[in-house]
Amino acid sequence: MEKIPSPKEIEKEIGEFLAKKFGGEVRIISPTTLPQELFMEAAREHSEDKEIHFDLKPEELVSYLDQYIVRQDHAKAVLATKICTHFNRIRHAETSPHHMDAMVGRIKNNVLMIGPTGVGKTYMVKLIAKKIGVPFVKGDATKFSETGYVGGDVEDLVRDLVREADGDIELAQSGIIYIDEVDKIASSCNLIGSDISRTGVQRALLKPMEETEVELKVPHDPISMIQEIERFRKTGQRDKRTVNTKNILFIMSGAFADLGEIIQKRVRSQHIGFGAHIPDEQEQADILKQAKTEDLIEFGFESEFVGRLPVQAVFERLTEEDLSQILRNPNNPIILGKKLDFAAYGIAIKFEDKLLHRLAKDAFEENTGARGLVSAIERALLPFEKSLPSMNVTLFPATDDHIREPERVLRAFAASADTESLRKTFERLLAEEIAFIREHLESNQKMLTEKYHLMLTPSRMNTVADFYCTHVMDVGNAIERIKFYSDEVKKIELYFYKNHHVNIVMEEDAIDFIIEQFVHSDVSLKEIYKKLTLDFEHGLKLVREKTGRTRFFITREALLSPELYISRLIKDELGNMK
Repeated sequence: MEKIPSPKEIEKEIGEFLAKKFGGEVRIISPTTLPQELFMEAAREHSEDKEIHFDLKPEELVSYLDQYIVRQDHAKAVLATKICTHFNRIRHAETSPHHMDAMVGRIKNNVLMIGPTGVGKTYMVKLIAKKIGVPFVKGDATKFSETGYVGGDVEDLVRDLVREADGDIELAQSGIIYIDEVDKIASSCNLIGSDISRTGVQRALLKPMEETEVELKVPHDPISMIQEIERFRKTGQRDKRTVNTKNILFIMSGAFADLGEIIQKRVRSQHIGFGAHIPDEQEQADILKQAKTEDLIEFGFESEFVGRLPVQAVFERLTEEDLSQILRNPNNPIILGKKLDFAAYGIAIKFEDKLLHRLAKDAFEENTGARGLVSAIERALLPFEKSLPSMNVTLFPATDDHIREPERVLRAFAASADTESLRKTFERLLAEEIAFIREHLESNQKMLTEKYHLMLTPSRMNTVADFYCTHVMDVGNAIERIKFYSDEVKKIELYFYKNHHVNIVMEEDAIDFIIEQFVHSDVSLKEIYKKLTLDFEHGLKLVREKTGRTRFFITREALLSPELYISRLIKDELGNMK
């Protein structure tokens, strides 16, 4: 058997080849070997940057999900509670000197999500992972096979988690792995012999779902071998890099189309004879919530596999009204995405409620859940998305009447006819959207104030609503932008004191007034500060010299009439001294 050359031998052969080909003009240079201490220190610094600060409580996570997901109260409660418990338990184990995390028989809160397609299963898990700040990977159960057979290896998901964590193994060990269409790996009842693509995958998932060490180096993978050589050249050591799956949360999901029949069969067998109970439509809709381990085993799962999924969250089928609420949700990615499509051509689009209701009805008839909304909207708006960019159009009011007669509306745009009517319609839809967002902010005022650490005054809610409706972003991003402007105003207070030794305090209405200038006038912080200095510096210094007062409260009225404010201030202060 031919000996495999060492890195030094490979380098020597490449060097000799380059010398023959290019003479002394091209040579290979070995990378500098870093001392082990420096390498480890760099790794520690990288790990510290990625540290997870998880202290969410279940009700806080439910409130967060409520902003994005319609209905599914049961599923939200189950996932929020068990996921919060899982990550808080990790945090407690890391901070508690005498924890029992290493006890035998530890059970992990892996989750099985059951529900029809298009009800928000994947979306909910992605939102949770983003909120927590942990790496997240998604895989399709049908793409994997039992280890040793042709097909994807389930351990590849763990390796993908490390890639999502930018190579930070410690961070990856607290990640989330989501596997969709898990119902497709249930074994067929009438199959004789080994079922590689189904029960084989179940067996391959058993150890990672509980606790095992997954080696990052993939056998027979040339890229992994090259990476290992590079790591050896840098560190001078051959280390076995593995990922422990003890704290990795596994979440499985599937439609489980035939599971309801299995559950109904079991329930009916418990009520035999004249007293047998026939479930009505509502009970049949909720039948999946009665799923037990024995039902899942009869469905085709091995008992060991079901035992590693102790938490079950059942999702409800979406109604037509639910789909309509999804489209009207200000954080809905479907409408925001379509706004971005038109904004790419410099076109602002606003949607009429009547149109959204009709699109929801069309999507409901497709019976694919929220997924049908995308196709319904694409079909309705495609003629306009195709033609409007070639016209001199910047505003597009998407009403039910316009969508029903696209050719007539496009002819009007092309001929620049009836543009005043279209503009008025757009302004009406804009005003309705602003009022709707304002109502949304008012109903969620307490939660949003606590979440973004920004006092949502009435005028500030108007500014947030206006900013949301004139930019393409969700409500959270709009509030964060307004908070950024609010923080900029606080900098003005600091600059003024530092330069003039006068402490000014902006009242809430004054802060809102300056934020409005940031939003509507695109004015800079420097320009605001310069004007504030011109308006107030000399007057406030005069008051300070006369009275010794160094702290002044600036209102919106003071910003609008600085001379009147200073004169009243001097009059009041001098009057109090007499």
